[in-house]
Amino acid sequence: MSTAFIGLGAMGYPMAGHLAQHFDTLVWNRTFARAEAHAAEFGSEARPLEELAQADVLFSCLPTSAEVWEVLRALDGQLQPGTIWVDCTSGHPAKARAQAAWLEKRGVQFLDAPVSGGTNGAAAGTLTVMVGGDPQVLERVRPRLAFAGKVVHVGPTGAGFAVKAVNNALLAVNLWAAGEGLAALKAGGVDLGAALDVINASSGRSNATENLIGQRVLTREFPATFALGLLAKDVGIGLDVVAEQKGAAPLLGAAGGLYRAAERMVGAGEDHTAALKLIEQMNDVELS
Repeated sequence: MSTAFIGLGAMGYPMAGHLAQHFDTLVWNRTFARAEAHAAEFGSEARPLEELAQADVLFSCLPTSAEVWEVLRALDGQLQPGTIWVDCTSGHPAKARAQAAWLEKRGVQFLDAPVSGGTNGAAAGTLTVMVGGDPQVLERVRPRLAFAGKVVHVGPTGAGFAVKAVNNALLAVNLWAAGEGLAALKAGGVDLGAALDVINASSGRSNATENLIGQRVLTREFPATFALGLLAKDVGIGLDVVAEQKGAAPLLGAAGGLYRAAERMVGAGEDHTAALKLIEQMNDVELS
């Protein structure tokens, strides 16, 4: 199988690098100089977008489903029947079903396969991949998932995007809740490093307290890895998942509003942990 990768952002760049280390891999990015840099670093081949349409397995990792639609339409008439399109975007379940149907008419099979593990996991090749779509198609491409440490088939088309959105909504809730609690402790004169030591050995611990707040917030580094605007987008998708099932999720709904507010007031391009700067403003403290 020939392999291609579209979208060399913070996640896609190292993911495609793992592919190129094992397979002949064509790459394309909207800013083509980044594709050329990837070729120089990993030995991939930077090619025009239309040439990637000839690949047997075509990966995409783009900001939203809207950008995926743009690429699909740009390649209309050039895609080859029998190609498998693996979309690692944190996309929308409804868009996945529409895109799968669009591709099926052109003889192309589709898997929604978003990833979790952050830029560190992408660099290490240890990402968790949650896959929606035909399990037999997944088995055909499983050997190509060189960037994955764990691959889980979670259901029909759109299920991968749904799981990713709910997962990130939980991240948002845990991060915000921890920020509120730590703000109260700081106002009361508690040493936050010591408080995190206790929390991380106790029942209140989460990924936010263990791996994010101490390393990014208390240090005031807020490294740009996963953008706050993208987390707000994912929480919104999670709420769409709830609404589609006519469910009730008031806590996720509150998180959606809070992260949209943080996106506007702190900045969509800031690291997602910078959302806690809004909590700092609300409580007139600094989490340090």
